[in-house]
Amino acid sequence: MQLFQLSPNTTLFPPVEKALADPNGLLAFGGDLSPARVLAAYRAGIFPWYSPGDPILWWSPDPRAILHPEALHISRSLHKFMRKQPFHITLNYAFAAVVHACAHARQEGTWISPE
Repeated sequence: MQLFQLSPNTTLFPPVEKALADPNGLLAFGGDLSPARVLAAYRAGIFPWYSPGDPILWWSPDPRAILHPEALHISRSLHKFMRKQPFHITLNYAFAAVVHACAHARQEGTWISPE
């Protein structure tokens, strides 16, 4: 298998089936972190992970956890638990604070950089 170099002229990615087995899921390098490219990547199950100063690496490891909300089966006991409302769900609540906290360097590293 080969590692693909992304074209600066398109946001297309190679099929995730072309990702390398070793290292697991490495699919492509290059490109940029434009919103269009990142959204195209996420839609295909691909994400960027690289170190500052290195080329952008794009990954899609196998196996990947993919959740299909329309196929979710909620058991009777989970439904009963949910009716008690012991929690609440938010969307984009404190988004900037979450990204800032995730960007702080940790022992295992982070892919979130000023870029």
